[in-house]
Amino acid sequence: MAGHACHFPPWDRVYAFFRRWRNHDLVREFHDRLRRLVRERAGRDSEPGAGVIDSQSVKADAVVGSDSRGFDGGKLINGRKRHVVVDTLGLLLAVMVTAADVGDRAAAQVLLTQVTAAHHPLALVWADGGYTGSLVEYCLAALALVLAIVKRSDDMRGFVVLPKRWIVERFFAHLMRSRRLVRDFERSIASAEAMVYWSMTMLMTRRVARPRPSRA
Repeated sequence: MAGHACHFPPWDRVYAFFRRWRNHDLVREFHDRLRRLVRERAGRDSEPGAGVIDSQSVKADAVVGSDSRGFDGGKLINGRKRHVVVDTLGLLLAVMVTAADVGDRAAAQVLLTQVTAAHHPLALVWADGGYTGSLVEYCLAALALVLAIVKRSDDMRGFVVLPKRWIVERFFAHLMRSRRLVRDFERSIASAEAMVYWSMTMLMTRRVARPRPSRA
């Protein structure tokens, strides 16, 4: 705006901090500490016992190389896919970014193994029909995790809010409000994942900064 100079640091200096935090996993550590605080303020245990898994395919910018992008035939998107697990408050537990042609079940096996190792109380995860098959048996036998499939019934038509599934859909809607995440602009997978954690960190800081209602 005229008369109002923007005093931002040089972009390379800002990116140097981001790269350092990303490489030392500090972006995720900041995020995870905030998530525990938000859960406790909501009257929940700091570690979740249940969650929801899903994926989101997004178009990739030209800077994304062919080695980390693919074509999602179901969504007709050339780009990358974000596989996420959120808790029942819609807060992010973990994200794994892959090429868009990577199957949900193959990615979920890796992601859920990581999530259950990091969050030991997690015992139940809801998923849609794309996660059926041997993954359900694998989760129970290898991870002591119940993967509950929430399916649409045959007589459902149009948009229907499914139990628990709306939680992760709302999470993806939050991501789409971050301009950096509408497309995948990151050269590296590590940066793409860090940007998702960063977006949710910003969301949670706003929640923590809200004045808490006084109790009579």
